[in-house]
Amino acid sequence: MTAPRMVLGLFAILILSLSSTVAAQVTRADYERANGLRERYESLAVNVPEAASWIADGPRFYYRKSVKGGHQFVVMDAATQQRRPAFDHDRVAAALATEAGGAYSALRLPFSDFTFEDNERAIEFTAERVRWRCDLANYSCKAQGPPNGFAAATRRGSGGPVRNSEAEADDTPKRSPDGKSEALTRNYNVAVRPVGGKTVTLLSTDGSEGNFYDLATLVWSPDSTKIAAYRVKPGHRRLVHYVESSPEDQLQPKHATFLYTKPGDVLDHERPTIFHVAAKKQLAVPDELFANPFDLSNMVWRRDSRAVTFEYNQRGHETYRVIEVDATSGKARAVISEEPKTFFYYNATNHSRSSGKRFRHDLDDGRQVIWMSERDGWNHLYLIDGVTGAVRNQITKGEWPVRGIARVDETKRQIYFSAGGVQSGRDPYLLHFYRINFDGTGMTPLTTVDADHQVEISSDLQYYVDTYSRVDLAPVSELRRVADGTLVTEIERGDISELITAGWKAPEIFAAKGRDGKTDIWGIIVRPANFDPAKKYPVIENIYAGPHGSHVPKSFSPFIGHRSQAEIGFIVVQIDGMGTSNRSKAFHDVAWQNLGDAGFPDRILWHKAAAAKYSSYDVSRVGIYGGSAGGQNSLGGLLFHPDFYKVAVSYVGCHDNRMDKLWWNEQWMGFPIGPQYSSSSNVDNAWRLQGNVLLVAAELDTNVDPSSTYQVANALIKANKDFDMLVIPGGSHGAGRSAEHPEYGERKRFDFFVQHLLGQRPPSWNQGGPSATTASLNGQGGR
Repeated sequence: MTAPRMVLGLFAILILSLSSTVAAQVTRADYERANGLRERYESLAVNVPEAASWIADGPRFYYRKSVKGGHQFVVMDAATQQRRPAFDHDRVAAALATEAGGAYSALRLPFSDFTFEDNERAIEFTAERVRWRCDLANYSCKAQGPPNGFAAATRRGSGGPVRNSEAEADDTPKRSPDGKSEALTRNYNVAVRPVGGKTVTLLSTDGSEGNFYDLATLVWSPDSTKIAAYRVKPGHRRLVHYVESSPEDQLQPKHATFLYTKPGDVLDHERPTIFHVAAKKQLAVPDELFANPFDLSNMVWRRDSRAVTFEYNQRGHETYRVIEVDATSGKARAVISEEPKTFFYYNATNHSRSSGKRFRHDLDDGRQVIWMSERDGWNHLYLIDGVTGAVRNQITKGEWPVRGIARVDETKRQIYFSAGGVQSGRDPYLLHFYRINFDGTGMTPLTTVDADHQVEISSDLQYYVDTYSRVDLAPVSELRRVADGTLVTEIERGDISELITAGWKAPEIFAAKGRDGKTDIWGIIVRPANFDPAKKYPVIENIYAGPHGSHVPKSFSPFIGHRSQAEIGFIVVQIDGMGTSNRSKAFHDVAWQNLGDAGFPDRILWHKAAAAKYSSYDVSRVGIYGGSAGGQNSLGGLLFHPDFYKVAVSYVGCHDNRMDKLWWNEQWMGFPIGPQYSSSSNVDNAWRLQGNVLLVAAELDTNVDPSSTYQVANALIKANKDFDMLVIPGGSHGAGRSAEHPEYGERKRFDFFVQHLLGQRPPSWNQGGPSATTASLNGQGGR
């Protein structure tokens, strides 16, 4: 080849290379196509079943499934396999529209689940933050108030355990089991009186406003001779202040406060007391075993009234005990004491989807206990001697975690539970269900298909409904017999043929080795519908590294929010790095006193492995976004790994763990407050910023104090750093993502990545007609 020809050839190769890297100009039409994917895709997946719910004690259950135009609720009889609509959808829609003033249709009801009430003569559900009851005889619907638990949660605030310091405000007496007496409080003390009588007898005299007996905690012994109650010394009542700049009902701003406990705050101090009613005797219980409580659980009496039990969670979550107090002597002993070197994950695991690591089931009135523990490095079940505290036997064992308890059958001494990773070679996060004997023998799988399973067992233990799927496998729902797992009938099988014809492609499941070189890190890859493998695409990571769970989708959905972002011209991924839950204890412990880690060393290796496999994966242009804990993580990516992450969009982040709610942050960062909080702080490390960040704050966020984001902005200004910021007036914790103005908040994210990763000017939204259609949302949970 002559020299001129060689130059021309090299020039042609260069032009070809550039053409495969430079994306076409992003237009308004691209945004509108991306924002229309949710409605388009969800309408094309039909007969997709959701998890079943059994009705009372009978052989019938109901479930919701997708149909053309929306959804339908179905009731099925397991014995006869007959099916029918759960109710008249048209009449419910009409009644609700009349009462609520909305526009509803039979296939687009504003609720996704409900409960049957009054022997199936009524249904109750929550819609638009209101609890509704619809009478199925005349199809009249009436509002019942806020959702169950909503008002109480609002009163208690968002920070941590708070007893009612206004104990005298609600003095509804508590009746004894024999119906003869009732307990109440008088001037912050415990008192009793005969039912219907007026003579009040004080059982204590040392209560005061600053150290009161809490009637809400009072419990009678089953034999009606004794009472247990907590005496509470109130802690600090921290209030977060809010200014609503743009209220709907007036011109001037409004001010509000919200009870919100933060790490390091002084907590309520609870001490149990036992009263012998007839003798008017008060037993103060020595607190050596529970001297520094984060929280004490509600007290529960043994059935024979010999003792009362409660659970003690030590401040800092490094000790957790089951305490039994002898009702005669007042002496306390630890039935079980968990004292890990890091943290005990105290969130309860009472259903198959929970990520907590606490489960307790007392047998024979507490003489035996089924207990969950990570003491061997994996989350497993143990049979504990309730008298001596010794381990009788380990029930489950292996390098895999128990994920939840579906049922305990005391008669047959069997446990039904979910677990992940039992079978090697499969995604360890996929839920499978098993049965095992109390002595650890006879472990039997109830599910076998390589998928993520949701099992619901009938109350009589005759049948179970197994609904399973993967991100790349449409859901199937089957009715099976508990006794031997045999198939009774297939209930539903999702049909996604039209979805695939429309160009939908399943997310790719991808795994790569983590920082230790041996542990698999799992995630998904989502590409645009018009993906061209010959081109290079910048990569955006959706991050949520909250240690309270694992977060990468595992079950099927026709649409996830990653798709809209990808459709603009990106590859979008999500990864569960070390420090998240549902693997080994060591995997989880990476987060201990180090939330700033966020699994980034594993995530970066995962990205690089994907880039090594796919030439289209441009690992030199990686952005990141997330909300809440993911808001902290996304900015943290830029601060702590600026050589890898270049652009971030951070929604309502808890940027300094000293500023966020106590119960969540002390769980992982520990107590007392130490230098580890500063090390992980985006505020204290804001000076490190090298990339481009968009901070999104919500004016009325009661989940994460909005000042957390403002303090980051202040630190960036002091460090003379450039950044962008969006404040949503009136916005709550989902602002810009799933609540107020999601179409605006998501469009701003699209714009930011188009500008800083694609290197293009976004469309001009102030000219040329209406803005893009309402954005589809990613549904990423906050806390």
